[in-house]
Amino acid sequence: MFTGIVEETGTVRQISVTPDGARLTIEGAIALEGTRVGDSIALNGACLTVVTRDDRTFAVDATLETLRRTNLGGLGVGDRLHLERALAVGGRFGGHFMQGHVDGTGTIRDRRAEGDAVVQSFTAPPGIVRYLVPKGSISVDGVSLTVVNVGADWFDVWLIPHTLDVTLLTRRPVGATVNLEADILAKYVARAVEAALPAAIAGGA
Repeated sequence: MFTGIVEETGTVRQISVTPDGARLTIEGAIALEGTRVGDSIALNGACLTVVTRDDRTFAVDATLETLRRTNLGGLGVGDRLHLERALAVGGRFGGHFMQGHVDGTGTIRDRRAEGDAVVQSFTAPPGIVRYLVPKGSISVDGVSLTVVNVGADWFDVWLIPHTLDVTLLTRRPVGATVNLEADILAKYVARAVEAALPAAIAGGA
């Protein structure tokens, strides 16, 4: 489980292609603190298992499915990405519950400055937009954000100065691919409502 509070940005140091996907070697500092082989780390919001580590880097194995469904497949050596260790029991909870299971990808649609903040818009597939509401939560590349506006295939968020400083969201060009994970609570509510509707309709009939 993750919270969407990015701990640091790491750097891709090596990519080794395998028949089943790729092994990514990432350089980090905070992400290595207390991390052991077998632990989970979110890379741009995608939960992956640490398979090796040393004093400066750790490696994860990304399957072909993960590479296809996320923006990790487009990474190159030297690229930076968001890192977050799994939530520790008793740790601070500052974002929203995230599983690290990317639902799909979107793209950066546009951005504009609003004082010290930035309003950034993203495209999103209908299967994700259906779970979005103003003031609800969304994970974008592993960053917990609050939705401001929602359209048929897009949504807006406000990025405060702190978010601008500690994430890469405004350092990537318009059109860049981002990982999206809808709020799990919204998924459960939608599922419960969908399951209840047939019974309610039958009862009304």
